[in-house]
Amino acid sequence: MSLNAVPSADRIHIGIFGKRNAGKSSIINAVTGQSLAIVSDIKGTTTDPVQKAMELLPLGPVVIIDTPGLDDEGELGTLRIRKAYQVLNKTDIAVLVIDRSAGMTAEDKRILEKIQEKKIPYVIAFNKSDLNTNGQECKLSESADPSRCISVSTLTGENIRELKELIAKQVPSAGTEKHIAADLIHPGDFVVLVIPIDSSAPRGRLILPQQQTIRDILEAGGAAIAVRDTELQDTLARLGMKPALVITDSQAFKKVSAIVPQDIPLTSFSILFARYKGNLETVVHGARTLDLLQDGDKILISEGCTHHRQCEDIGTVKLPGWIRKHTGKELLFEFTSGTEFPDDLGQYRLIIHCGGCTLNEREMKYRLQCACDQTIPITNYGTAIAHMNGILNRSIAPLNKRSS
Repeated sequence: MSLNAVPSADRIHIGIFGKRNAGKSSIINAVTGQSLAIVSDIKGTTTDPVQKAMELLPLGPVVIIDTPGLDDEGELGTLRIRKAYQVLNKTDIAVLVIDRSAGMTAEDKRILEKIQEKKIPYVIAFNKSDLNTNGQECKLSESADPSRCISVSTLTGENIRELKELIAKQVPSAGTEKHIAADLIHPGDFVVLVIPIDSSAPRGRLILPQQQTIRDILEAGGAAIAVRDTELQDTLARLGMKPALVITDSQAFKKVSAIVPQDIPLTSFSILFARYKGNLETVVHGARTLDLLQDGDKILISEGCTHHRQCEDIGTVKLPGWIRKHTGKELLFEFTSGTEFPDDLGQYRLIIHCGGCTLNEREMKYRLQCACDQTIPITNYGTAIAHMNGILNRSIAPLNKRSS
């Protein structure tokens, strides 16, 4: 896969934080060698988090996130600061930019404490080293690691290359290579992907989980055969051999399960991505909470992306309908999308999240941890649908039989 084709969710997310006019935007432009961020002497030029996917050497594919100033003022400024802090939930590496002539302030110390609390690797860039400070050295917070600090100048270019190298050193060491489906098959295996094409399917393209799964299968030497649910039965009959695996869109789970023989492994894109992002056990447990719901319970249905909702939208229409039918209870539903995710989850009996294909691993884990910390069960669309159709055990069974 070309580096430029790496999905944003799989890129290293670098969050740039600091006070207004500390030089955050100038740092971004200097590090990337591009005019990505607007630079101005007027305080508060960056009013909302802005992110840009790009390739940054020596790191490779990254997402750079510019944030509003931590010392913004007024009611609107308070909201902007809150948005800046929310960016921490998706930040893999934090860069705290400090005006060297002003030194480390209370706002800088607060954000550093939060960065350290969340165990985010960080770098502190003391900008404007070209200004005369009469030999005065900036005083670090007692908790700041001096080895992560560097003085730079975006005006003269001093230590910009060294700053990039210091950022690169903060990249977490790679763990075990993760796969979506490649470790479930052998080279030469056939995998059938069931992709319904209906009013909710994007015109002219496949959604991200489908694209990524196809690529993963091809890299494993498998053959990916994509069909609509309406052609599935005929396709299985004409293949001449059993596929090693059938992967379906969750909305077609019930129909597909009835067609696919029991001796052919079956799962869904959503369940595969729960495993890929490391939360399968959590969402399976959460799905079984559906059987315990009572009248008046409130359920949060949350999506990681924002999109135009269709009349038969899965999150706001289909899922609530299926859940009411499954439980026979009068339930309350609330909905969030995009970056919005409540801090206080205590009012909910259950959270049902999308597959999180547009969220990076850190943000997905943050949301899961929020639920765990407040002892609120959480599941995802596909796992909940499989449970309500009585096929959850069947749909997770293939994941327990990894290929050798």
